Amino acid sequence: MPSPAATDPNPIHSGRSRIPVLARLTSGLRWDLPASLVVFLVAVPLSLGIAAASGAPVMAGLIAAAVGGVVAGSLGGAPLQVSGPAAGLTVIVAGLIEQFGWPVTCAITVAAGVLQVLLGMAKVGRVALAIAPVVVHAMLAGIGIIIVLQQLHVMLGSEAGEAALHNILALPDSLAAVDPQAAFLGAVVIALLVGWKHMPAAVRRVPGPLVAVVAATLLSLPFNSDVDRITFDGSLLDALSLPHLPQGEWTAIAVGVVTIALVASVESLLSAVAVDKMHHGERTDFNRELLGQGAANVTSGMLGGLPVTGVIVRSATNVEAGGRTRKSAILHGIWVLVFSLLLAGVIQLVPESVLAGLLIMIGIRLVKVADFQTARVTGDLAVYAATLLTVVFVNLLAGVLIGLALAVLLVVWRVVRASIHAEPLGAAAENRWRVVIDGSCTFLSLPRLSKVLAAVPPAAHVTVELDVDYLDHPVHDTLEAWRIRHVNNGGSVEIEETGTATLHAAVAGTPARGSSRSALRGGFAPWRSWQRGSAPLAADASGHVPAPVRSVLNGVDSYHRRHAHLLRPHVEELSTFQDPDTLFITCADSRLVPNLITSSGPGDLFTVRNVGNVVGSDRLEPSVEASLKFALDELSVTSVVVCGHSGCGAMTALLAGPAAAQSQEGGDGRCPVESWLDHGRPSLASFQAGHPVQVAAEQAGYGAVDQLAMVNVAVQLERLQRHASLQDAVRSGDVHVTGLFYDIATARVLRITPTGISHLDPLPRAEELSPA
Repeated sequence: MPSPAATDPNPIHSGRSRIPVLARLTSGLRWDLPASLVVFLVAVPLSLGIAAASGAPVMAGLIAAAVGGVVAGSLGGAPLQVSGPAAGLTVIVAGLIEQFGWPVTCAITVAAGVLQVLLGMAKVGRVALAIAPVVVHAMLAGIGIIIVLQQLHVMLGSEAGEAALHNILALPDSLAAVDPQAAFLGAVVIALLVGWKHMPAAVRRVPGPLVAVVAATLLSLPFNSDVDRITFDGSLLDALSLPHLPQGEWTAIAVGVVTIALVASVESLLSAVAVDKMHHGERTDFNRELLGQGAANVTSGMLGGLPVTGVIVRSATNVEAGGRTRKSAILHGIWVLVFSLLLAGVIQLVPESVLAGLLIMIGIRLVKVADFQTARVTGDLAVYAATLLTVVFVNLLAGVLIGLALAVLLVVWRVVRASIHAEPLGAAAENRWRVVIDGSCTFLSLPRLSKVLAAVPPAAHVTVELDVDYLDHPVHDTLEAWRIRHVNNGGSVEIEETGTATLHAAVAGTPARGSSRSALRGGFAPWRSWQRGSAPLAADASGHVPAPVRSVLNGVDSYHRRHAHLLRPHVEELSTFQDPDTLFITCADSRLVPNLITSSGPGDLFTVRNVGNVVGSDRLEPSVEASLKFALDELSVTSVVVCGHSGCGAMTALLAGPAAAQSQEGGDGRCPVESWLDHGRPSLASFQAGHPVQVAAEQAGYGAVDQLAMVNVAVQLERLQRHASLQDAVRSGDVHVTGLFYDIATARVLRITPTGISHLDPLPRAEELSPA
């Protein structure tokens, strides 16, 4: 049977079907190929050194590097991460080899890989995202310092020590015994990398690290044997070996498996988080990364290689060298394999000091001054310093754990610490005090709370402002015990609970943090929701405050204490002029708060309010006419809004007829209310005639009063659009006329047009769309 390609009448079409596959395979190679070569050059000496330091066969490091590149690079979830043997596992692997031997250690590596796969399948990888950024920044800086300290000795022609402190103390001896040729080659690399960013754009298309390594290697050729170069013995094929199952000591074996798996996983995820912060491309899939690392460790252990993990040094080199996709990591593994098998002599041409210069620049770039400044500004400098110093002078894992612990303690301290203070009010003779508790008040705040309460005079009249989002039982008991003592000593205590956590809730069940979107805290709730009949905080000359104005005075006092200082920076520039965007015509109803439902503030809305949000009948009502002219000519508003609301008294009176208006006023003839309602009678006529908005509102389930209120908005819009001063501006698009309707029962805002209604909530609930 002929193949589909042979029977295709259009062979060009079948050829095109292969183009996307080829494009995917070659996509990014322009950057990934050179980057892979640079990473390969860095990976080879590091892998050999880690293998030697672990007491494993030297070639086991190259096996792990090749497997990490190909397997973890293909299957892992961090596209730009480069995996291989890591220095963080050196001590652990050395201990396992000493206790069990190399073949059993390979079996432990395989088992650790299986455990990592299981962790990935359990989807625990995203836990890495909970790591504080300051810890990641400090970890990178610490690794950079370690790299610089180690490679300075190599560049000077000396041996680098394992510990950072040793490298610091040995630096004077290395300077005294400097190898001029090695130092020269390292300096050439550094100079090329520093100056490469100043080269023309066309030249910079070639990665600077690759140019630096090649150029310095060529310069070193005349030096012959006078310069230390990369060396290794044996063949990669000779190092391949199968793991051996352990003979007993299963508890120690299990501990080794868990240790390798957890340390390798943590290092890989930390490295992935750090690499994500170094580029703007595809983000890491942490669960897939664990699967990829596990598969790499199974493969490496089966072939006789070291444990594999994500390595920040190689990953940072990959990003710095311009790697764009996972192809750079995969290719680096292929180069390790190919060159180790066929061209080991070429690898051995590269001087160690050349790679040292490259690594020094990579280490320097990991230490970012901006990260240090951010930590200082945000108050995280102690966490940054502790993490960095521990990474440098102890090890990576200890540094990260200490940094995370300090970061969590700092967050707990900031979150649970409440602001508590007491202050006198008014004249000293009045003996009135205020105690303010703001934040999250827990048993940790009891020392401060007890001290502040003890400072209040025994017979004072005290107002306790409890503006908290969390309050536990010990705080309730402390406040209640103090209140009883204070009242027994002749004082008085009034508690104002304006936060989202209450004293009653603290003893009614398990304490819970209240919502941060509290209407009480924002000052949006009615007075009765938070004043609770508290005593007035201001009085006239005679010391008496009339009951009707107590709420106003208490509200002003609360505004001064809670909001005035927050508002002041926004209104200072408005003190001499106003520049609103919108003329907002709405009803005088007390339940409709324009700035609240439009999320606007001082200077945004030029508001006109009247009964029924009408603009006039045959012509505009005089106050609306004057406001419209001022808004257009003097304020240059760009929109005019008419806003009605549900349960409108004016619409109710229109539906009831003239008799109802007269009875409301208690007079004969045409009362002021009936005269004013004449402005709304065209809306009533349109409603009775079946206006499109009335039909839409009825279908949505609204009652007759609300249907009329919506029709009224539509009629006012039509009247405004016919107004001489608005017609041209609306037609040209300079001014937009909009209708709104506020449904009080659901606190939702609808849009009204001359032909219908629409819901502005992007995700309305069904029960809110059809009010009862």
